[in-house]
Amino acid sequence: MSTLQVLTLLLALSVALHIGCAAAFTAWRGGTHPAKAVLIGGSATGTVCALYLTGASVYH
Repeated sequence: MSTLQVLTLLLALSVALHIGCAAAFTAWRGGTHPAKAVLIGGSATGTVCALYLTGASVYH
């Protein structure tokens, strides 16, 4: 892997993790059970990571 590909992967993971944590925290503060908030955050993380990497692979 080139340096640019590694940096793109790290950026995608960082952005996905931040959005997932924000989604989980928002759901938890909104009144959902903590376990359900973690599931919401995990699904948001997976979705954002998949969308980001798909968009990055289009320009490859």
